[in-house]
Amino acid sequence: MTSPNKEKIRVGALRGVMMRAPGITATVGFYENNWGLSVSHKEDGTVLLRGTSEEPFLYGLRDDSVYGVDYVHFSMPDRAQMDALHQQIIACGYQPLSEPYEFDDFAGGYGFEVLDPDNRRLRFRCDAKLLDVVPGHALPAKVSHVVLNTPNMEATQDWYTDVLGFRVSDYSADQMVFLRCNTDHHSIALVRAHYPSINHVAFEMPTINDFMRGIGRMKQQGHVPTWGPGRHGPGDNPFAYFVSPSGFVIEFTSELQQIDESVHIAQVWPRDDPEKMDRWMTAGPPTAAQRAIMQGRPDPGFPDLRSSDE
Repeated sequence: MTSPNKEKIRVGALRGVMMRAPGITATVGFYENNWGLSVSHKEDGTVLLRGTSEEPFLYGLRDDSVYGVDYVHFSMPDRAQMDALHQQIIACGYQPLSEPYEFDDFAGGYGFEVLDPDNRRLRFRCDAKLLDVVPGHALPAKVSHVVLNTPNMEATQDWYTDVLGFRVSDYSADQMVFLRCNTDHHSIALVRAHYPSINHVAFEMPTINDFMRGIGRMKQQGHVPTWGPGRHGPGDNPFAYFVSPSGFVIEFTSELQQIDESVHIAQVWPRDDPEKMDRWMTAGPPTAAQRAIMQGRPDPGFPDLRSSDE
């Protein structure tokens, strides 16, 4: 095991997520025409969608018999940090799926993969292909955060903090924990649930005006928010949730709280005070139907290839 006094190697940033579902690539028009993404790469059974930044893709669609996450995609600053993270995972008693290697996919670069405690695949990549920045109004710039449902929130939280160097930013009562890898309040959040699944993926709009205009574009196309607009307590970010054609929850957000490590202290936000959940008091609490769809379909993940002696 790694020494508790040794500074952890931390994941660099969230790059995005690859989703999988039956016939999901047939829904690409929704993301292009309504959500504000554009295709950066397409091949048989896979479509990669970019935002306005240099990132090669934010959201991937892969046809599969399973509904859920194909992989959550992270960056590392360089190859030395990538190799150090790989060694840290092994020192913590877990076995990555391979040694770091050169990816031969569209994004290229160097990295490796590992499974989290819910058999969810995580991919780490540095030296990826960079695209030209695309100017645009009310278009997603990046994936802000990915929220994951887990049947063992405490153990999964410990894995992300102990093995990958995430830090706790805040809690939502005893039902949710917000984890950061950089100054963003959260890149990953975990929700207590009956089974592993995807809760939602949030896309960052550059400004609050872009955020509102994105909602307007969706409404003009006949898609109204299933929850929002409102403004969360934890993270202080505005939110508007929608449901994709494949039944996944996706969110527009902006102005996510930036954490000053020297002064920030995690707090527990109550869930029985409406103004703590929605500081604008415009959205109200999520409906039972909203909570049900955010619970998602059970995601079996991938074969458990972790070390047997953990």
